[in-house]
Amino acid sequence: MANHKSALKRIRNSETKRLRNRYQHKTTRNAIKKLRDMTDKKEAEKFFPTVMSMVDKLAKKNIIHDNKAANVKSKLAKHVAAL
Repeated sequence: MANHKSALKRIRNSETKRLRNRYQHKTTRNAIKKLRDMTDKKEAEKFFPTVMSMVDKLAKKNIIHDNKAANVKSKLAKHVAAL
């Protein structure tokens, strides 16, 4: 266990951030799955910018890698266009 006050605070902060990152990542993954399951083009086109924004935010906060975000966005764009 940590001995310094600052180390204890760091432990608290990193746990809070870990839980927040986990929640945001899982929420985004669920949104991606929901978009992939859509069959209605209009509905998918309406939902598409929301999912793109979520993916961009994860990449910006280094929760996922920039290249992974680009791959996901590209595949989803292809999917929506193919509907």
